[in-house]
Amino acid sequence: MAAPASSHAMSAGMTFVMAAACGLIAANLYYGQPLAGPIAASIGLPAHATGLIVTLTQIGYGLGLLLIVPLGDLLENRRLIVTMVGAAAIALLAAGFSTAVLPFLAASLAIGLASTAVQMIVPFAANLAPDAHRGRVVGNVMSGLMVGIMMARPVSSFIARFSSWHLVFFLSAAVMIVLGFILATRLPTRMPQTKLSYLSLLASMGRLYATQPVLRRRAFYQACQFAAFSLFWTVTPLVLAGPAFQLTQAGIALFALAGVAGAIASPIAGRLADRDLGKPATLFGILAVAAAFAMTHIAPEGSIIALALLTLAAILLDFGVTMTLVIGQRAIYGLGADLRSRLNGLFMATFFCGGAIGSAVGAWAFAEGGWMLASMIGLALPVIASLYFLTERRPQPVPAE
Repeated sequence: MAAPASSHAMSAGMTFVMAAACGLIAANLYYGQPLAGPIAASIGLPAHATGLIVTLTQIGYGLGLLLIVPLGDLLENRRLIVTMVGAAAIALLAAGFSTAVLPFLAASLAIGLASTAVQMIVPFAANLAPDAHRGRVVGNVMSGLMVGIMMARPVSSFIARFSSWHLVFFLSAAVMIVLGFILATRLPTRMPQTKLSYLSLLASMGRLYATQPVLRRRAFYQACQFAAFSLFWTVTPLVLAGPAFQLTQAGIALFALAGVAGAIASPIAGRLADRDLGKPATLFGILAVAAAFAMTHIAPEGSIIALALLTLAAILLDFGVTMTLVIGQRAIYGLGADLRSRLNGLFMATFFCGGAIGSAVGAWAFAEGGWMLASMIGLALPVIASLYFLTERRPQPVPAE
């Protein structure tokens, strides 16, 4: 068992600090997405390579999930988190000062790596919470993460509109510095009791994936859900900017803000999981994503009703994805306190791959068959997850290690 995280109770104040930290750190991954065009023009990146600005950040984050997040089972948690937040500040400053391609792309990769601090905070919160309220705490913390993800794009667009893209990174670096000091003073210490070496720690992750059916099942559900989520948010801006709706960038930003309402699912999902209602809530979350895609075809494309339904679909989709995410985390955190960082890294890395595939397939499908083809693929993903869900049995206790 891990050493107790001091005597700090998981108070409302501590929950808020962790939720805010998750949102602010996770936002670093998405600030560059709406600014990719101006950034590429400024640093001399060819138009056909603009996608590298986002892709390298995502690659860094994926690598961090597998190589850095597991350290939460090995090193003192507070020091590790604060160190990563400091590294994020340095990477953001490097991006802000960049005037050439290679320095900016290197900084983008580092931003992704350092932002995995958010996936150290969530299992840390789970470790602080009592068993009976772990789902509620994880849900509340995850609500901050989801708000950060959804707010990052419109916030960076707004700042860049009145200043420059450099200021976005400088302001975020300043936020990380302040956040680092807050976390250094507010977080309790927690020293895991794992005695493995770093290489043995990484090697153990393969065994965990092979021996923990709950992890594999929950990761598959979420891979399907997040693939649908990424497909939706990759394609809908193209649909809204197209001839049917003809929305401006400001209108698309407002549409994206509507999705933030889906973050309300986090605390609801956590409470349902604590009451042993995770299974029906999981099915509801999966079916909500399917319904979100289906409802976009009720009204003629381009009509006011169609726009309203698309907005409601965004909220419903975000609600469903968040619901299954929180319940999935609650389930895997119950597999062992000393395994939580590794389990979280594996869980996140698996569905992160699903999201990357969803984005790529969505862009291809829209180019080939418009929203009809893209949405049908989006609908198929939660349907596949729901069919797999029907094979789920009451989980049996699995030895931790």
